[in-house]
Amino acid sequence: MAAADNTRIDFYFDYISHNAYLAWHALPQLAARHGYALRPVPVLFAGFLKAYGQLGPAEIPPKLDWMNRNNLRKAALLGIPFNAPARHPFNPLLLLRLTAADMDEPQRCALTGALLHGIWADALEPEDPAAIAHCLAAHGIEAAALIARAAEPAVKASVRANTDEAIARGAFGVPTMLVGTEVFWGYDDLPFLERFLAGDDPLAERDVAGFTAAWTACRTRGSHRPR
Repeated sequence: MAAADNTRIDFYFDYISHNAYLAWHALPQLAARHGYALRPVPVLFAGFLKAYGQLGPAEIPPKLDWMNRNNLRKAALLGIPFNAPARHPFNPLLLLRLTAADMDEPQRCALTGALLHGIWADALEPEDPAAIAHCLAAHGIEAAALIARAAEPAVKASVRANTDEAIARGAFGVPTMLVGTEVFWGYDDLPFLERFLAGDDPLAERDVAGFTAAWTACRTRGSHRPR
């Protein structure tokens, strides 16, 4: 597991997440404004659902309808293209493995941005190596070696390890941004992340430990539905 680093934003994401695409449009600039490094970490969202026994948001029809409108509203606010993907849900493993291969972080950032844009703006076919190579070439990224390495056992294991790392650090969805032990989830948490990085976290003036203890006590007294 990567060591927690209070000078770096760890961005745990899956290409299947539209909120990861939206967040990525703001996150590099946000990190740069506050002097933080940015580490994109590809994870398998389905692994989170299995670990926590959840349905994905796209599997709940009213939530899916709300989410599509909500994300289109965010994209309009950001002034970025946002279109229906080629298909959804899809198997993101090839894209994740491409991004998990050993490379320097600036290259991984460029790859992450190109593929997120491909899926959510250009309807990239996510399981077609030729289409992926064409998409990356348009961004000046040579894809042949990356695609070949995606089948290597060590690269496949990296995606699993990244997913386990995210869950062990308290992530429960994508995208999750972690700074040290502090968890921020989704595009909507970016304003709180920015305040935290600026040293203006509203929680700094609250008794977080006392509140957490009170919440734990009230949970023990609660009535919970059978599993």
